[in-house]
Amino acid sequence: MTSGLDRVLRYVDAPLVTDEQLLRVHPAEYVDTIRAAIPDSGYARLDPDTVVGPKSLQAAYRAAGAAVAAVDLVMSGEMESAFCGVRPPGHHAERTRSMGFCMFDNIAVAAAHALAEYGLERVAIVDFDVHHGNGTEDIFRDEDRVLFCSTFEHPFYPFTPLLGNTANRISVPLDANAKSEEFRAAVTEHWLPALSAFRPEFVFVSAGFDAHRDDDMSHVALTDADFRWVSERIVDIAKASASGRIVSVLEGGYELNSLARCVEAHIRVLMGIHS
Repeated sequence: MTSGLDRVLRYVDAPLVTDEQLLRVHPAEYVDTIRAAIPDSGYARLDPDTVVGPKSLQAAYRAAGAAVAAVDLVMSGEMESAFCGVRPPGHHAERTRSMGFCMFDNIAVAAAHALAEYGLERVAIVDFDVHHGNGTEDIFRDEDRVLFCSTFEHPFYPFTPLLGNTANRISVPLDANAKSEEFRAAVTEHWLPALSAFRPEFVFVSAGFDAHRDDDMSHVALTDADFRWVSERIVDIAKASASGRIVSVLEGGYELNSLARCVEAHIRVLMGIHS
């Protein structure tokens, strides 16, 4: 790696998620439907955007399994934070519907695992992907132990209804012309006060980098510096109440050069590397 991070990172192979872990956020009928849709050869569509092949189920099981394993590593104290560079992404997968490249909601599976296995009372999920994390919102809509904070371009895919903020949901829509100033104001004025008051014991990140100005999947125009800045704010929150515990899971990001730079910056902040 030209970044030099390979000399300091610890790499962990992603295990397969278990049915018990999946069924905390998706009903068995939905999981069975996904399994049945996987073709023996060629390709099939779960929805107009979500194409699967013979090995897609294993990839999805390992993506969710990586997020669960990351929770275990952080909660055991082996790591303070972890980044899961996985595909397929997850935050569009609702409790009973696959969409937007997503089969299972990886971040939701991980958060539910933390709540069920470690007795945590408050976990936060922050989502800065340019597309609304409708799946995560759907799964935790009535879960008071989870605070979901998100920014996203609106109106834009997935065109889900814009719900008002509640005690466990802070949604901040950004218009198509939004740049650094609007994004940072959304985080500073809306996310941070809610997160500070909630005092999460664990912080999860749906880390989508498709709001970058070089990524043509959206119109919002953020910069490398914005993703570093929001990563620093997330670390501050985790240090204040969660003993620094963070699990970050890759969501969107489709322009490979900006994606690589921003993921590197994000990981450096999580690791406390400032050079």
